[in-house]
Amino acid sequence: MSQSISLYKQLANHKLFNKTINFDLKRIKLVLKKLGHPERKLNNVINFLGSSGKYTTLYSLKSFIEANNQTVSSYISPSLRDIKERFWMGNRFLTHQEIGQSIKLIAKLKVPLTIFEVLTVIYIIHASRQNTDYHLVEAGALFAKDSTNVFDFPLAQVVVNINKQHLNFLKKKTLNEVIYQKVGFLSNFTQIYVGKQTSNVLTRIKKNLKKNKSKINYPNAWKLIKKKNYYLYQDKKNKIKLDSKNIHSKGLLENLCHAIKIALDLKINRKIIEKTIPNISFEGRLQYLKNGKIKNKLHTNEKIMLDGAHSETDAKNLANYLRNIKEPKYAVWAMMKNKEPDLFIKQLKGILRKIVTIPIENEKNCMSAKDLEIVAKKNQFNVDKANNFNEAIKKLTSKDKKLIICIGSLYNVGNILNKN
Repeated sequence: MSQSISLYKQLANHKLFNKTINFDLKRIKLVLKKLGHPERKLNNVINFLGSSGKYTTLYSLKSFIEANNQTVSSYISPSLRDIKERFWMGNRFLTHQEIGQSIKLIAKLKVPLTIFEVLTVIYIIHASRQNTDYHLVEAGALFAKDSTNVFDFPLAQVVVNINKQHLNFLKKKTLNEVIYQKVGFLSNFTQIYVGKQTSNVLTRIKKNLKKNKSKINYPNAWKLIKKKNYYLYQDKKNKIKLDSKNIHSKGLLENLCHAIKIALDLKINRKIIEKTIPNISFEGRLQYLKNGKIKNKLHTNEKIMLDGAHSETDAKNLANYLRNIKEPKYAVWAMMKNKEPDLFIKQLKGILRKIVTIPIENEKNCMSAKDLEIVAKKNQFNVDKANNFNEAIKKLTSKDKKLIICIGSLYNVGNILNKN
């Protein structure tokens, strides 16, 4: 773990690399040219872009492909516990040593890059050396000039739920502009898969893709159906039972269904898909801690769940799930500065008995516990603040039956997973 922190510090403190986000493909294209265009060696690239659900859709598809005895490299953002998680190479993660050596190699090219661009180049260098069947690539904030938009002929481009996240990166701070930046620059020579959207967003996506020559699969091609105590994926040809004890919300099940549709189109047998579903779980996304140091400190009547979701849309999805939970619900809330805490916490009104706010360890750009406390009070929550996670848990734990939910930040969730 200390090696992971050391590598992130090395990137953050490097004179050549910039922590701020700066959308421009010129820099990364120059680096790839100097490296002999390794990106052109990646066959069957599948891009994942959008606001909510990139990782869970990617991870589900990765699980189906690997269950089909095929290999995958994948690039995700952010990592939860360790920088290595970003780089899957078919049967293992990159080592800390390989990542460190790649940073030195990129620095020798003397091209100023953002940290996300450096991480993307590290992935491309190593993925180009793998003989894997597919390369699954998660975009950063937008897509038009995102460093993952460097593949000329991707096999597919997957558009997950689009919402008002990432407005802070845009001059025109509108949902229309978010949609344009994400889908207005998709390839004309691929298959596009659009996930479930609000009707308003879907209409705007269709408008942006009107002249796109790719084969476009809209979300009406499949349905998520509830039958008594279970859910089903259904399209014109298939019905697949979503036999899962680990995927806990409608939003996450829709991401699973989106991946099922793509897997079926990749000719993966539905029986393989059905067998794989019970094994899929998403770390840090409505994840119950069933064992570990933190779980062991709680009383037997207490459950603890982690959810790194941080947008208004994600909070609505979380709220819909929590309304069906009978136990009293309490929250530990942390958040980064570039999010919208007011819109997020409003969705959980009437659900949480108490919130304890905390800062995020090792994150300079997080909101203070005091600032989050002010937002929670403004929204009439019963709220307290703490200096750290351990202190927050002490304020909430008791012999009473309850569910404690850690909300608002994947970075904070990663810290908690490491403590556990």
